[in-house]
Amino acid sequence: MAKIIGIGETVLDIIFDDNNQPLSARPGGSVFNAMVSVARSGHAAEMISETGSDHVGDIICKFLRDNGISDTCVKRNSGAASHLALAFLDSEKKANYQFYKNYAAQQIDFLTPDMAEGDFLLFGSFFAINRRLRPNVLHVLETARQAGALLFYDVNFRPNHSTDAAVLWPLIEENMRLAHIVKGSDEDILNMLGTTDWRQAYADTIRPLCPYFICTRGKDGATLLTPDGETDIPAPHITPISTIGAGDSFNAGTLCGLIDAGVTVASTTQRDFAPTLAQAMQNGIAFATEVCQSLDNYIGGRGC
Repeated sequence: MAKIIGIGETVLDIIFDDNNQPLSARPGGSVFNAMVSVARSGHAAEMISETGSDHVGDIICKFLRDNGISDTCVKRNSGAASHLALAFLDSEKKANYQFYKNYAAQQIDFLTPDMAEGDFLLFGSFFAINRRLRPNVLHVLETARQAGALLFYDVNFRPNHSTDAAVLWPLIEENMRLAHIVKGSDEDILNMLGTTDWRQAYADTIRPLCPYFICTRGKDGATLLTPDGETDIPAPHITPISTIGAGDSFNAGTLCGLIDAGVTVASTTQRDFAPTLAQAMQNGIAFATEVCQSLDNYIGGRGC
């Protein structure tokens, strides 16, 4: 059975309302959130990550197991503290983050599950361009390519890294070349390339690296850009409770849609792939919409 594998960080998200009062604490991380939504939707999911050998790490690993995701490939760093993320919601329920991470303690000898043709690998965020982690992250990406897995890269480039965009660009570029599908928000494009014109950014910068680009635009939905044109996928009008995990669950829903359609790497060279991907993105919008209407970082289901 084909599976979806994620490689990314694990954190404990502590969420505050717009009066700076704590609302909840949830295991999280961009790819982590997506893998939980994948598993809760009934698809096979595996997670490659690292966390501390502390109580927070215990919470994170138990949460994975409770949701049917093996923690076999989650490296427990002896003597290291797990990462924390404080998420402060504004009046529009968008989060501003403060991260507390012990990068010096991170180990890079990740354990890698078996991968095969028909599998999918999700990667992204700063984790995918962290120079300390880069050698082993790159090894996982290249192993997945060689195995015939389809690579989905979520740029997820936050504002606090924008001043280093030029320095980090060679790593982002390498990730885009390795990916079969690239996804980024309009805000990612601004933070990464300094422009609000995401269509031009695709034409000039992204298309030569990866032909399939998904641009998410919050309440305005998402757009698929390909060499043959673009397709808009609207989002329903809702009153959000929290937008944390919305983009991550969009990734999960899109990947689940692709795996249900029987997509493989070979599919990306066929003329009907763009409509298939656009259809899968509608599933992504549905996942994201559900997440925006709760304080969870993932869709509901097993392990709630």
